[in-house]
Amino acid sequence: METTITMREQMLRNLMEREGISAFITPSTDPHSGEYVPERWKSRRWISGFTGSAGTAVVTTDKAALWTDSRYFIQAVEQLDGSDYVLQKEKIEGTPTICEWLGSVLNEGDVVAIDGWVNTVDSVESMRKELAGYGLTLRTDFDPYDEIWDDRPAVPDTKAFVQELQYAGESAKSKLARIRECITPMTLLVSSLEEIAWTLNLRADDILYTPFCVSYLIISATKATLYINKEKLTPEVEEYLKGEGVGVRPYVCVVDDLAACKTPVCYQADKTNYATYSAIRKPFQRQSPIGEMLVHKNETEINCFRRAMEKDGVAMVKWIKWTLENVPKGGQTELSLAAKLESFRAEQPLFKGISFESIMGYAHHGAIVHYDPTPETDIPVKPEGLLLIDSGAQYLDGTTDITRTIPLGKLTWEMKRDYTLVLRGWINLGRAVFPKGTCGTQLDVLARMPMWQYGINYLHGTGHGVGQFMSVHEAIDLHQFRMQWRPMPLSPGMTITDEPGIYIEGSHGVRHEDTMLVVNADFTGEGGKCVEPASQPSSASEASGITFGPYYTFEHLTLCPILTDAILVDMLTDEEKAWFNKYQQTVYDRLSPKLDDEHREWLYNVTRPI
Repeated sequence: METTITMREQMLRNLMEREGISAFITPSTDPHSGEYVPERWKSRRWISGFTGSAGTAVVTTDKAALWTDSRYFIQAVEQLDGSDYVLQKEKIEGTPTICEWLGSVLNEGDVVAIDGWVNTVDSVESMRKELAGYGLTLRTDFDPYDEIWDDRPAVPDTKAFVQELQYAGESAKSKLARIRECITPMTLLVSSLEEIAWTLNLRADDILYTPFCVSYLIISATKATLYINKEKLTPEVEEYLKGEGVGVRPYVCVVDDLAACKTPVCYQADKTNYATYSAIRKPFQRQSPIGEMLVHKNETEINCFRRAMEKDGVAMVKWIKWTLENVPKGGQTELSLAAKLESFRAEQPLFKGISFESIMGYAHHGAIVHYDPTPETDIPVKPEGLLLIDSGAQYLDGTTDITRTIPLGKLTWEMKRDYTLVLRGWINLGRAVFPKGTCGTQLDVLARMPMWQYGINYLHGTGHGVGQFMSVHEAIDLHQFRMQWRPMPLSPGMTITDEPGIYIEGSHGVRHEDTMLVVNADFTGEGGKCVEPASQPSSASEASGITFGPYYTFEHLTLCPILTDAILVDMLTDEEKAWFNKYQQTVYDRLSPKLDDEHREWLYNVTRPI
């Protein structure tokens, strides 16, 4: 029986045949290279049925394949079942790249097509070069979805609003002046919605979970122009932009204005779509200066983050207590628990929605790294085993991202072992002290080492940036904890998560996660103890190459207890236990004044030293 997905594939193949195209590649991106994309550009989901946030679908005249990463392997197997899509597991030995696969199934001279509006300059140039090695030609001007997707959503038109200075800490005019110092006398094309939101202190609800405006921004030495659909602007926002020295033009005019620009135009090849780039007369490839600016939070943003995390911690405490009390009564499911958590967060001041779909994975669903429960997959939650909850919220003063694994009752020894190993990795990374110039890749091993000693690993990154009322995955190409090389050094003002995990397919998943702030360290770590740094290195120290700073460490912004029922305490070192107990005490000290007597007593009991 023909399914909806096979019918859609056939419509695409009919159009490909008409155009003389042998293969079409559909990524998960939009014209602005966002992680979460507006409904209009969710073409990969529409053509494949796979709903994960990352993946690429490829359809030839007689075959189909989908590439995704380890977070979605289990989910993809389930969602592709019944279609002719073959799952290709990225970064797994033996998995071909898209171009390698196309080289093996197509004939020399065949045409491969993409939509240049949703593919970056980097990806197009790389793809064209690799395909040419197989004798294949790349076409970049083909968007079949306007023709075959009958009810395709329109470009979003929600109203833009200003992120007030009391939350942003710096005016748009000031930010534009700093940017101009980096680019003058050239012009800068800004395609990233994250960078536009930060630069102009402008937000909207165009994208689920992320408060961005669909727009472009062009900054020159003398002016700044925002390209945005007029219906998105209220008179107040128009007046605000004028006061900050920002002009406004229709969204579709960006190509014409780029074509008319006589000065060299800076663009970032991994964030600019190929169609927009193609309009530039004098393109100049360079890293946008905005990314490095926005990842360093100012003092106002940091204080806002702290307030947002306190509110989120209160909501999490209420939810954990409620869950432990109500799951044994029966009637709770993954979806009902996710809805209850959102309701507790919605009680908090300045709440603007969740920052991503809650990953509420009970039992074997916890092993699906990015599992989003649906009415079709929702299961009852019982008073036994483990519940993994990875969630977050958007507040006007901050974005939160937190994971806790909740022991609900009887556990196996393996569950307790995994819970403890993940906790050790989380602690070891979260208490790190490191010298200036250290990048996240160099610290990633701290989170993995306890698991490696048991022959266990996880394939996702260990940490990512978090925005301040922006994206929960901030500047994802810059600072991270990850096995793969990320060269940007960590420095004060950066926010980054700490989230190791273990996933046992068919049984359980464990992950602990906090959002952290990079701060100056008052002491340097030496032999596991804290000592006063010397004010001046001795000549002997200089000769031996020892340096005393600056050193950095982490402030844990997230405030939420980790339940101790599942910890195998004997597996922790004395230093790990001491640090963990101090963290739990900080959670109690910060949150208890904001709780009623009942919740304060509960929090006191669950944060006692182990």
